[in-house]
Amino acid sequence: MSETRAIPGYTYGQHPLASPILPEELTLLKQTVLFGPEDEQLLRLASEVLADQTEAILDVWYGFVGSHPHLLRYFSQQGQPDIQYLAAVRKRFGQWIIDTCTRPYDSVWLAYQQEIALRHHSIKKNQTDVARAEPIIHLRYILAFIVPLTVTMKDFLAAKGHDAQTVAWMHAAWFKAVTLTALLWSHPYVNANEF
Repeated sequence: MSETRAIPGYTYGQHPLASPILPEELTLLKQTVLFGPEDEQLLRLASEVLADQTEAILDVWYGFVGSHPHLLRYFSQQGQPDIQYLAAVRKRFGQWIIDTCTRPYDSVWLAYQQEIALRHHSIKKNQTDVARAEPIIHLRYILAFIVPLTVTMKDFLAAKGHDAQTVAWMHAAWFKAVTLTALLWSHPYVNANEF
């Protein structure tokens, strides 16, 4: 996953506009989801565990989406899955796993979370990949997807022989990070001054 330049549409660090979420607001959100420095360390450990498993993780997640027509529709045109769109998003999704574990949660990270948010919302949905799928991913599924992205990760985190307590801590850190990103991705869906 280190060859991010080869991922079409992956534009981390290339956003001229700042996130509408201020760093101090991010600090408060982190406090609210109980995310602290120890979670950053645990996510770095998780990145070592997950680095060579991202394709297997994506197989599970894509299998989940593909088995639920109400989710697959967001990657479909006229009822048929857009294979090119699914493939393009998959590469960025794999990089997102690593970024979630390794990138500092700073203004650059915030700006990219806003870009991801806009790509889920009708503001930019389908533009990056010139897709003709559903024009928005509804907020209910962004928030609901916290569960499968978290529940399915535990076995992958346990795959390298860490003790059960360390796996549980990594899993908790992952859950907090996924919740935090989903909250940030909800920003375009909320009325001004209500986020």
